[in-house]
This record gives sequence, C-alpha cells and structure tokens, in this order.
Amino acid sequence: MQPKRRVAIIGAGTSGLVACKHLIEKGFDPVVFEAHGTIGGVWSRTFESTKLQTPKQLYQFSDFPWPASVTETFPNHEQMMDYLHSYASHFGILQKIKFNCKVTGIDYVMESGNEQGMTDWKTWSGSGGGRPFSSCGKWNVVVQDTVAACASVEVYQVDFVILCIGMFSDLPKVPEFPFKEGPEAFEGKVLHSMDYAMMDRGLMAALTREKRVTVVGSQKSAIDIAVEVAKRNGSRYPCMLLFKTAHWKIPSSLTAFIFIHLNRFMEFMVHKPGEGFFLWLLAVLLSPLGALFLKLVETYLKWKYPLKKYNIVPDHSLLEQFAFGVTPTLPSNFFHAVEEGSLILKKLPSFHFCHTGLILDGGANSYHPTDVVIFATGYETDEKLKNIFSSNYFQKCLAGTSYPLYRECIHPRIPQLAILGYADSPSVLYTTEMRSKWLVQFLTGQFELPTIREMEDEARKWERWMRRHARDKYKRYRVSVMLQIYCNDQLCQDMRCNPRRKNSLLAELFASYGPSDYQNLTPES
Repeated sequence: MQPKRRVAIIGAGTSGLVACKHLIEKGFDPVVFEAHGTIGGVWSRTFESTKLQTPKQLYQFSDFPWPASVTETFPNHEQMMDYLHSYASHFGILQKIKFNCKVTGIDYVMESGNEQGMTDWKTWSGSGGGRPFSSCGKWNVVVQDTVAACASVEVYQVDFVILCIGMFSDLPKVPEFPFKEGPEAFEGKVLHSMDYAMMDRGLMAALTREKRVTVVGSQKSAIDIAVEVAKRNGSRYPCMLLFKTAHWKIPSSLTAFIFIHLNRFMEFMVHKPGEGFFLWLLAVLLSPLGALFLKLVETYLKWKYPLKKYNIVPDHSLLEQFAFGVTPTLPSNFFHAVEEGSLILKKLPSFHFCHTGLILDGGANSYHPTDVVIFATGYETDEKLKNIFSSNYFQKCLAGTSYPLYRECIHPRIPQLAILGYADSPSVLYTTEMRSKWLVQFLTGQFELPTIREMEDEARKWERWMRRHARDKYKRYRVSVMLQIYCNDQLCQDMRCNPRRKNSLLAELFASYGPSDYQNLTPES
C-alpha cells in the first residue's frame, strides 16, 4: 500500500483554509503553518471601516453559505471573521493548523542532489505524464516559532507544498525618495497601512485624533483609511488623500448591479485567448453593447459625483479599469466628507518630505503641514513570493517582469508546488476555491498536466491577451473579471466536469454565475 502523501499549506488565510478543507475531504492529512495566532490573513488585521467590496453571494464558500443573520450585501470585517471561523470549525480545519509558526524558507531536495537537472525535464515533476508527485524529490519546509524566541528551527519534509501567503501582507511597498527628502527628514510619524491595520483600535484613534493626517494612495485601503480619519477629526483637522492616478470609484449599489449581470451573454462580448471563429464573430458583433454600457456608467458617475470639480476624472476608461482589475467601492460618506472639508483630495505627480510636512511638487501651494503620513501604496507581492524559496534556481524562475502561471496557480518549472490566492479578482475567495478544487482533483490523479512547454505556451497566451486589454497596468496574477465563467469552464474541462451548471438554456445564457453553482463538481465517467 502506497504511504499517504504529506502536503504542507503555508498560510491560514482564506486560501489556506479552503485548500485544507478540500484536501481533508479527499483523504489527505495536511499541515497548515500560520505565522500569526489566528486564521483569516488580512481579514484578521484590518481597519474598523473595512467591508467586502463584492456582494456576499459571490464572496462565499460554495458549500457553506453566509448565515441568515448576515443581511447586509457587503458584510464588514468582523462578520467576515465570524464566517471564516465557522467554516474552519465546521470542516475540522483548525486542528490541522500550527499557529505562530512562520515558514522562513522552503527548499527542494532531490535524491541526485542536482536540481539544475530539472531544466531538462519535459514534464512537471520529471516523473512523466505531468503527475503531482515525484519519487526522487521532496520539499523541506523550515519553520520558526514566532512566540518562543529561543525555540529551535524545525524542518518538515513533505511531498507537496501549497503557498497561500497572500498578496496583501508582510512586505509593504513604499515610494523611494532622494536623499534627505524622504521620511528621515520628517519629524512626524510615517507608517504603512499594514502597520496601521495591525494596531489596536484605541491606538489607531490615538495616532490620528486631532492630527493633520496625509494618506498616500488611491486604492481601497487608502480610501477607507482617509474616510475613517476624516470622520474622526472633522473639518478642524482635515485629512488629505494624496494620489497620482484617479480611478473610477463605484457606489455599492451599482457594484452589486454589475456583479449580478456578469453572465455568459456578457462574456460573449469579450474577445478570448485562442478563440475560434464563432466566438470571435460574437465578440465583434456584441462588444459595442458592453462598451456602450460602461460608457453610460461613466456618464452616470460624472453626473452623480463632482469628479471634475475635484480633478478626479480618470484618464482611462472603465473598460480598461475592469481589465486591470481595479474596482474600488465608494464609501457612502466619501463625497460628504469632501464637501464638508474634512477630506481634501490632491492629485499630484510627486511629493517629498520636509521637517514639518510635505512639499507637493507641481502644486499651487507646495508646502503642506502634516503630523502623520500613512502610505497605502500596496505590497511587494513578487518579492515576497520569491523570497520564500531558498534556491537561487527557483528565485530566478520567479524573477523579472513576467513569469508564467498555468491556470493561475502552477509554475511549469517549479515541481510539486502550487500557488493559491495569487489569482486576484474582485472575488478572490471564489477564484481561489475553484483553483483549490482543481488542484485537489489533480493531486488525487483525476487528470495530468500538459508538458512544461505546453503549459508555458498556454500561460503566455493569456499574458498577451491581458496585456492587450490592461496595457501598462498588466499584472500577471490577475484573473479577468470579464472572463470569470470562461476561466471556470477551463478548470471544469480539466477536471472532466460539466462546465454548464444551469438547468436551462436561458439560465445558462443570462443568469449570473457564483460559487454555489460549483458546489458539487463530480468528474463525468
């Protein structure tokens, strides 16, 4: 009898939880390493006003709906944490997690001791047929206890690793400044939104109350922090939101409407990678309808909100913004705070620090006094992923401006390893669970991967398509919101499951798709 394969999951955020659940369901005994003392990832370390940006029916586990007590369309972070804890308890995930265990590195070891030989492999894992496991290679996972400072490092040897380390934590991205023009020249407090989110609620309030606060950034975190501070301080101590690029910000009601109407018919309006003549013709005929709808949405937003008055009309179209995956939901009190003077919007190309504030390059009044600067400028996602590998060979696989990920979770050149939670989309949970189902079917031998060359060709085909739509905003780990169903169809076909999940042709074309449609994915005989 073949011994049970050991699978390690790194991270107990939403990706780690759903991967663990599906592995348990298929008879595996996974171990989950979590650097912190709780599950939930970024949901366990966020600000008071954070809510879902996606309607809850599209941000849920396929077999574990939200409880009836949660009536809001966009639940807050406390409701999200309760939901995750209920899921983990219900499916017996908590006992598989080693809390306060930080993975400091992973290293692939081969019997031959020569990993460079992998460059000659034709199939994944070098075992022939693109199978998940190899008889000659394993991963060493190096783990450090984060609570007991004097605890010795432990090494776990496993057959497969699933990286669920997330894109929005641990390694913050901060702009670079010339010498003596950065935070070192400033006498006030400078921090990243990551550090702000990890603070106790009382410390958050104490840091910003009756202080002149500047928030740098234009994405959801920046908007939420700025509105939260503005609400706390009012117009006497206005918060300034400083950004380079204006994005279309969509009210929650319109967000819900758009998501409800993401169906197969809408996807016929979008050209697809490797499409045949029929799909190409449909996209040619129908794409003007989609473009017209989004133009009407732009017109509505410019009519409803004072975008021109505050110089925040985006330079790009809403279609482009959907393509590069930025869809920040507008807080209901955002423009109220702007109109009353508690929130100041500044669109500028650059700035630098001085002793008591900021010098706003290109601004009419260049000096802006401030006490606290919060950078909500994102994370070094690629560096974080690359740095977990001990081997230079694997670091080089993930270096540079582009690397292929097959089905957004498998690197063709890194054996016995999958990456979950990096296929970013408006509903990361939905996207990740589909790939978790796909991955577990692969691990149980339901299908095999194509050759390394074929996987690279497929991944680059998608990259070219994404670059054409997203242009300079392209991100390699982005799943297009415009082709969510089409991507799921590919996963279902790999798993030999029926991709058509509705019970009638009309519903198949015009009803929205969501996680519940993929609750029971059973391979067809």
